[in-house]
Amino acid sequence: MPSSVAVAAVTFDRPGELAVLLNAINSQTAPVESICLVDSGTIPARDVAESHKNVDYIRSEANLGGAGGFSLAVLKAMASGARWIWMMDDDAEPGDPECLATLIQEAESRDLEAVVPLVLAPGEPDWLSFFFRLDGKVTHSRAEVEKIGFLPNNGHFFNGALIRSDVFFKVGLPDIRLFIRGDEVDFTIRLRKAGIRFGTVTTASITHPHALSETQHVFGPRWHVIVPEGAFKRYYYYRNRGYLIRRYFRVKSLVADVGGYLGYFLSRGDLRGLRDWFRAFSLGLRGKGFARLEDQNF
Repeated sequence: MPSSVAVAAVTFDRPGELAVLLNAINSQTAPVESICLVDSGTIPARDVAESHKNVDYIRSEANLGGAGGFSLAVLKAMASGARWIWMMDDDAEPGDPECLATLIQEAESRDLEAVVPLVLAPGEPDWLSFFFRLDGKVTHSRAEVEKIGFLPNNGHFFNGALIRSDVFFKVGLPDIRLFIRGDEVDFTIRLRKAGIRFGTVTTASITHPHALSETQHVFGPRWHVIVPEGAFKRYYYYRNRGYLIRRYFRVKSLVADVGGYLGYFLSRGDLRGLRDWFRAFSLGLRGKGFARLEDQNF
C-alpha cells in the first residue's frame, strides 16, 4: 500500500504558531494528503487554516483538551483513508523538510507500527524538550540519546509521532478523561501492552517548547518528580498520575511518587504544595474527579 499520510493536529489560541506549523507541514518533501485540524480556542483560527487548501478545519465550541482534540482529529484523519497519521500540536514544528520522509523510511525499514522523532527545545538544538532515562539517570542531552540511535518501545507521544492508522483499532484513541497531561503516558502503556512495534529514532526531529524546569530532583540524580508550572497543569498532572497508577496497578510509580513528592515539598517547607498534590493525586487514585472542564473545580 502507498504511504499516504494525514495529519491530526490540535490548536488553542496560537494563530502565529499554527501558521508556522501548517507552512512547515506543507513544505515536507513527503506529501501530506490532508491536515485534520481541531480548534478548541476562544478565538477561531479559521482564517489561518483556510490559507491551506488541504486543511480540514473542525471547530469545537467545547474545550476538549489535548486528549479530546487529538481523538477527534485522529478519527477525521482515519476517515480520510490514510495509512499513516502524523500527530502535531500547534506549537510544534518539523525540524526540516525531510522529517516526514525520514519517519516513513525508518518505520518501513524497521517494520514499525509507530515511530517518534526526537523532540528538541526551540532555539536549543542540543537539548531535548522531554527527558529520557538512560542507565537509571534522567537526561535531556541530545548527544547522549543520539549515541543509541534507536530507542525501542520508548517515545514521547504525541508530538511528531507517526502512527499507522490501524493501530488505533488495536489500542483505542487518546483517553479524553485525562484532558491534558498523562494522556500520552496512558497511550504509550497501551501500545506496550498490545505489543505494538514502536520506538524513537534519532534521525528525525521536531521542536516543541521544553519542560526542563519541571523536572525536580530529590534524593540525588536517580530520583525526580515533575512539578508543572501553574495550578491548572499541576492539578491535571497529579490527578492523572494517580489515576494511571490505579488503572495499571503501577506499584513502583506509587512508591516513587509518594516518596518523591513528600521529599520535595517537605524539604522546601511547602505545605500548601503538598496539600494540593495530595488532593489531586488521591482523586486520581480513587478514580474520582473526572467531569467537564467547567465542573472540575481544580
